Amino acid sequence: MLFVVDIGNTNTVTGLYDGDKLIATWRMQSDRASTADELAIRYRALLSMHGVLIKDIRAVVIASVVPVLETAWLDCCERYFNDQGKTRIMAVSGHKLTHLITVAMPNPDEVGADRLVNAIAAYERFQRGLIIVDFGTAITFDCVTARREYIGGVIAPGIGISLEALATRTAKLPMIDISNPPKKVIGNSTVCAMKSGILHGYGGLIDGLTQDISQEMRDQHNSPPVVVATGGMARVIAPYTSSLTHIDPMLTLTGLKIIHERTAA
Repeated sequence: MLFVVDIGNTNTVTGLYDGDKLIATWRMQSDRASTADELAIRYRALLSMHGVLIKDIRAVVIASVVPVLETAWLDCCERYFNDQGKTRIMAVSGHKLTHLITVAMPNPDEVGADRLVNAIAAYERFQRGLIIVDFGTAITFDCVTARREYIGGVIAPGIGISLEALATRTAKLPMIDISNPPKKVIGNSTVCAMKSGILHGYGGLIDGLTQDISQEMRDQHNSPPVVVATGGMARVIAPYTSSLTHIDPMLTLTGLKIIHERTAA
């Protein structure tokens, strides 16, 4: 079995593959204070709920944007997942992925591992120009040409960051739940006005940026893009945009599986 780990700033998403089938996923808070022992205890319990033992895992692939957690995870895997040295453990980094994607940027090491993983997974599926919109702690727009070149992107504040800022940096605005959307754009209460600002506002941001990025990719790279969305908030914002034509919540986990399959040990 293959165990894949996507460590983000807010959440860590893990998945378990049995062959080509994704049989389980878990989303946990990314606690920077977690130790290797705590991670082992937590995931041993989660795996056991699916009747899986740690020794059943033959490979682990990790993508991380949190260095301290990457270190803890690698320590955990080496100590607890590595059955007599037979388990393949890999931390994704740009220089290991040159056979799967070309990073056409002045400093390729700047690109987060998760962004390259998403680009690899999306290109595998569509084989053409892409804009990948990932709704995480930040909202990232990653651009890939039809020639499988990662050319850069856009980074905007995430929805959670904006909600937190409104509640903590103002005297009277509360923390709100946007899972229950407003019925109209014009809010007739403070909470409805805030919900509208977040949902319709981010919908407009997504549409405006994807339109401008798409035009630039057509003009400069001859790569009319497909727009693919992923991340925890993608389905929440999708009804407020016209540009998110494909949504794949498991895009990063799929990319980690592809990297495992196509990278030499």
